Amino acid sequence: MTASSIRFTTATSNSTTSSRNFTRPSEEVSPGVLAVLPPLPAGAQADRLALARWLIDPKNPLTARVIVNRVWQQYFGRGLVSTENDFGTMGRLPTHPELLDWLAVDFMEHGWSLKHLHKLIVTSATYQQSSVVRQSSSQIDPNNELLWRQNRLRLDAEIVRDVCLATSGLLSPKMGGAPVYPPIPEGVMSLGQVKRAWPLSKGSDRYRRGIYTFIFRATPPPALSVFDAPDGFSTCTRRIRSNTPLQALTLLNDSAYVEFAQALAARLIKEAKSDEARITLAYQLCLSRPPFDNERLALSRLLTVERQSKATEPQAWQAVSRVMLNLDETITRE
Repeated sequence: MTASSIRFTTATSNSTTSSRNFTRPSEEVSPGVLAVLPPLPAGAQADRLALARWLIDPKNPLTARVIVNRVWQQYFGRGLVSTENDFGTMGRLPTHPELLDWLAVDFMEHGWSLKHLHKLIVTSATYQQSSVVRQSSSQIDPNNELLWRQNRLRLDAEIVRDVCLATSGLLSPKMGGAPVYPPIPEGVMSLGQVKRAWPLSKGSDRYRRGIYTFIFRATPPPALSVFDAPDGFSTCTRRIRSNTPLQALTLLNDSAYVEFAQALAARLIKEAKSDEARITLAYQLCLSRPPFDNERLALSRLLTVERQSKATEPQAWQAVSRVMLNLDETITRE
């Protein structure tokens, strides 16, 4: 059945109640676009194909701009139009209108390729800036609307888990396929109004990227919710980024993250031979940089304390790994 074959009817009456009564049809109503927007091309059949063509028509002033603004928002924390849901008169004007227009035109000229758009942004000098704050610039533009530095952002919930999987060496690179059921705390699925089963995935499926995790709207995985993952009940165009003690407790004590720390510890012991080399490797894996002298000293002291408490060598390095995975810098995009 096509959209053009569907006919909606409404009742006309002086009574508001009767005008909403679907059992009293009146004149026929055909599919179409909002009256305040440009109409479909003359002679076009009012179906989904016509709507799609209307949306991506080069004369449409909004679609490409909205898309590139959303992608920009993902990389910088705020779109060129900060009111990403409102490009109308009630929304804010773009901070860089010429850049927004150029990105939109370039996006269309490259066949609406999101891959091209992502590459264009991440290879730009603007994106590759440091997030270090300069006092002189901050006094002029405290909100960084002029993009004089990169914005420092905590990673999204799914990516926090992916980062820990990647550093521990557990991350499965498998793409596509059915949703997976990674480990969650016992009893979570019985908390909702309807008790559900959670068929725990086996093998490498336990360690697939967070995007493949099955989500029950009523009982989402706690490790995702604590890092502000959307609940699935409504559309989310911008995630909040909170900073709470519960997040640190999750990274330290959640059974999944304890497993990631154990795997990271085993990786450090296997791939490096000395304490100094293992600490350096831990920083390279988690933060993509070598440790500073004070950081190296702090981890060396932690190792000493753990060994004096009669911890085994894997347990001592597991303590180091838990600290590394819990660092603010580990879960933050600088």
